[in-house]
Amino acid sequence: RACRKMWRKLQCLVRRMAIDSGCFDSQARLTACLAINLVSSISIVFTNKWIYVHYGFPNVSLTCLHFLATFLGLQLCAFAGVFSPKRLRIQDVLPLSLTFCGFVVFTNLSLQHNTVGTYQLAKVMTTPCVMFIHLYFYGRSYSHRVKLTVVCKSACLFVHPSLDLSDFVFIYSFV
Repeated sequence: RACRKMWRKLQCLVRRMAIDSGCFDSQARLTACLAINLVSSISIVFTNKWIYVHYGFPNVSLTCLHFLATFLGLQLCAFAGVFSPKRLRIQDVLPLSLTFCGFVVFTNLSLQHNTVGTYQLAKVMTTPCVMFIHLYFYGRSYSHRVKLTVVCKSACLFVHPSLDLSDFVFIYSFV
C-alpha cells in the first residue's frame, strides 16, 4: 500500500515535469522534443554502426535490444501519463507488427553492410515506395507539395553513386 502511494506520487511528479511544466510554452516544448528526437536518432545510428564495425554484434540481437529499450521507454511514458495504453486484438496488430519488425531488421542489416550515407538514403527512399504502394494498390493520391518534397529528397539518389560523403548525405537526408 505504501509502495503504491509512492508510485502515484512519483507518477504525478513525472507528469508535472513532462507535461504541465510552465517553463516552456507549447512551441518551445515541441521544438525541444523534436531536437531530442533528432539527436537521439542520429546517436543511435552512429552507435549502431560503431558496434557493427568494432564488435561485429549480431544484427537481430541488437534489434531485440532496441525493441526492449523501446518497450521500457513506452512503459515509462505510459506510467508518467504521457499517453494511455489501449488493448487490441493480436490479429488486428500482428501484420503491422511483423512488417515493422521486418523493416527494422532490414534497415539494421543495411546499416551493418553499408556506409551511414547509403543507409540513410535507403531509409529516405521508404517514403516514395510507400507512396507508390498507396497509389498503385489503394488509389490514394497526394498533394503536389508532398510529391515535390519526395522528388527533392529522391534527387539525392542521383548524387550518391558519384559522391559518397556519408556525413553530407546523412545530414541532407534529414532536410
